[in-house]
Amino acid sequence: MRLLLDVKRGERLIMKISELKEDALTVEQMTDLLFTNMEDDLKDGDCIFVPGSSKAVEIRLPKAIQLYQLGRAPHLIFSGGGIWGKSSKTEAALMKEEAVKVGIPAQAISTEEISQHTKENVLASLLVLERALGLENVNRILVVTTIFHMRRMLLTLQTYMPPWIHYSICIAPSHDVTKENWRNTPVIRSRVETEAKKIVRYVQQGILSDDDVIFKKTL
Repeated sequence: MRLLLDVKRGERLIMKISELKEDALTVEQMTDLLFTNMEDDLKDGDCIFVPGSSKAVEIRLPKAIQLYQLGRAPHLIFSGGGIWGKSSKTEAALMKEEAVKVGIPAQAISTEEISQHTKENVLASLLVLERALGLENVNRILVVTTIFHMRRMLLTLQTYMPPWIHYSICIAPSHDVTKENWRNTPVIRSRVETEAKKIVRYVQQGILSDDDVIFKKTL
């Protein structure tokens, strides 16, 4: 652990994720893990990456479409092999279908349809990204997912994608959750706690790269 003196914010404590205790996370630690430094830098990229979920079409896709229409990146990659409910189509196929309906050219979209979780989203998308753009040509990826999922998604990308690639954070709004109010709703609080514990566990197991967590020191 290290101490950092910030003139504007006071004394702050820097810890590695691996130093945290999965079953003893404080509200402050969970807040910093999932909600701190999660702002869009507004930089343009080479592609927009959207991992799938049961509600990806409803929640994540609109943000990806917006980014494409704003000209932030010329290509989209939809990742996800999950099939939900009565549909016979994968998460990625459904996202592509809806994106084409609103006018995005099919040739601007690549899909990955075998992954079943976040790590596989990244691993299975490597070949897709290589074939679509060439990994050597990719310098920045715009990442679209919810605030709950973004930290783990970023850590997974940083662990398994080539090290020269940079990432812009593009949060897909979900449940009007903010850094300030997440703890007020039992369902949302449970979701945050589960995700924070999962991140700590995966880092400690070596599944994800370690990273710093910075939070105000409790005096």
